[in-house]
Amino acid sequence: MPIIDNAVYVGGRRIENPASLEETFEHMRARGGMAWIGLFRPTRDEIEKVASEFSLHPLAVEDALQGHQRAKLERYGDTLFAVLLPARYLETEETVEFGELHVFVGPDFVVTIRHAESPDLARVRRRMEGQQELLGFGPEAVLYAVMDEVVDEYEPVVAGLQNDIDEIEDALFGTEGAELSQRIYLLSREVLGFQRAAVPLTTMLEGLLRGADRYGVDIELQRSLRDVLDHSIRITERLTAFRAILDNALTVNSTLVTQRQTETALAQNEQVKTISGWAAVLFGPSLVAGIYGMNFHNMPELHWMWGYPMALALMALTAVGLYGIFKWRRWM
Repeated sequence: MPIIDNAVYVGGRRIENPASLEETFEHMRARGGMAWIGLFRPTRDEIEKVASEFSLHPLAVEDALQGHQRAKLERYGDTLFAVLLPARYLETEETVEFGELHVFVGPDFVVTIRHAESPDLARVRRRMEGQQELLGFGPEAVLYAVMDEVVDEYEPVVAGLQNDIDEIEDALFGTEGAELSQRIYLLSREVLGFQRAAVPLTTMLEGLLRGADRYGVDIELQRSLRDVLDHSIRITERLTAFRAILDNALTVNSTLVTQRQTETALAQNEQVKTISGWAAVLFGPSLVAGIYGMNFHNMPELHWMWGYPMALALMALTAVGLYGIFKWRRWM
């Protein structure tokens, strides 16, 4: 069953544990309490049943049915519809996994529709049930607690990304080259996705605080919302810093890769010059030796007394001359 937990609260105290949605609606009306319904990947029929009972706006219901929504907070009459994008860091894969959570908040009900393992709403419910005074503030208090849990679960993700960035900075002046560029690019995409989840949450909290007095939100609950807002702002600021660091790292790594390629090309160039120079030095002696080393009888100089010594001297002079030219060209 997609119903994870389902209860009715009066004055912040849990009084009923209905076995079905129908019983929840009955107990809520009979006791004048608040219903808190937690659903996990519900079917269309179950969402439509809740929507019909609480008169949820069709556009919000359609968003909940389709999923894959951006983080946002919308008001439809006396009902709030929030889309939150929780995240968790997977240590083994060194990646960030994003989820999606829909929250309907009305005058006397809260409905959460979770599409991923995160956040841990069971922990939120236990915390709120242990703070009856806070839960007594009503559905707005539950929305605060859910947002607080989402922001708290962002912290390990930030720590994981910070560790990945530290590893990249350590490897920046190594020899990974193009592989490191790919890792920097992928990490930048994760940070960008994280920003798309976290930045709207800051805007949502600011909007809730602006309308708090208008909708009669208790002052203590407003203080709690401000605390969550402060945490959210700190996270968004760190993500902005991460983006800047990764952009700089990508630029530096590209520069280093280009520099290494240039140095390698220059080194190969020098080797080619050296080989070519020695080939030029050996060309003259080889030519003389090739001519005078043959058994030709019609070359009169072969019968001279100084014929072969002169040939050897010519070979030596040619070699010395070409070597001198080679060294001179290298110094130029």
